[in-house]
Amino acid sequence: MKSLLGSPGTASGLVLRIAQIAFSAASIAVMLSSPGFSNYTAFCYLIASMGLQVLWSTGLACLDVYALRAKRDLHSPVLVSLFVVGDWVTATLTLAAACASAGVTVLFARDVGFCSRGLGLACARYQISVSCAFIAWALVAKSSLVVFWLLASV
Repeated sequence: MKSLLGSPGTASGLVLRIAQIAFSAASIAVMLSSPGFSNYTAFCYLIASMGLQVLWSTGLACLDVYALRAKRDLHSPVLVSLFVVGDWVTATLTLAAACASAGVTVLFARDVGFCSRGLGLACARYQISVSCAFIAWALVAKSSLVVFWLLASV
């Protein structure tokens, strides 16, 4: 069971973490480039959640690099339990932030008409940022399920 695709300490796990970092950072960068995003709490929550995701994934990516270079096994029950808790917490926060931001974006685009008043570029950036956040969540959900499955098999 230790050869799961995306498990900690493997090359596929490192690729998964790097993808999480990339999409979370992209979500942050696109949202920060949007004018007036700080006026909306959901978008600020998205920035905070994606920032936490970048930090968590960077730490685990560094741990994966160490494990690959030193040929160490990261599948001890204590480490896997830590990975499970961290991944589930960050996955929950990421999904909540992405859903809240998506709700505000849909409200702006369809209900209020905010995007049709000459602010189409800001709305497009909000949508891109939220899309990146959902992709980041999908990647975090994948890794959290892998480590949960790994914990059950250890």
